[in-house]
Amino acid sequence: MPVEFLTALHGAVSDPQSAVPPDAVRDAGFHAGSAMYDAFSAWLSYGGEYGPESLEDSRFAALVSEYFAAAGWGEIAFTSLSDAVIALDSDQWSEADAAGGGCLVSTGIFSGFFGRLAEAPIAVLEVECRSTGDSRCRFLLGSGDVLSYVHEAMVRGIPYERAAASA
Repeated sequence: MPVEFLTALHGAVSDPQSAVPPDAVRDAGFHAGSAMYDAFSAWLSYGGEYGPESLEDSRFAALVSEYFAAAGWGEIAFTSLSDAVIALDSDQWSEADAAGGGCLVSTGIFSGFFGRLAEAPIAVLEVECRSTGDSRCRFLLGSGDVLSYVHEAMVRGIPYERAAASA
């Protein structure tokens, strides 16, 4: 999926006359993420690697970052915030360049992509975005229950890092 379509997509969603709800954009991202997982598997095979499920964690993280960068989305780094929450960080995530208030497509993409890997539902919560003035984009990955807990804590004024560490 070329990243160039993001500017038009975000423009359509942010238009007050638009009939496209943000959840539909995330859902589309989810389906694209599942397809991107298949493309990642093929990319690994072409490079002489086995499937994603057989890679060591450190090798997996480096190859996922390389894959997304090669596809034009940007490099990502993984940080464990707790046993239940992983953070994905990017200083140059391309959707933020097109976004006006967050990376809706990316939250869906990461949910679909990593859900395929985990063979289980993965929730994604964007907590920092360059499009809103942050220095990086940061997405939290975890179960729906865990990220609901983190989100509810954030609404109460608790920093996401503290909420994630206690999840």
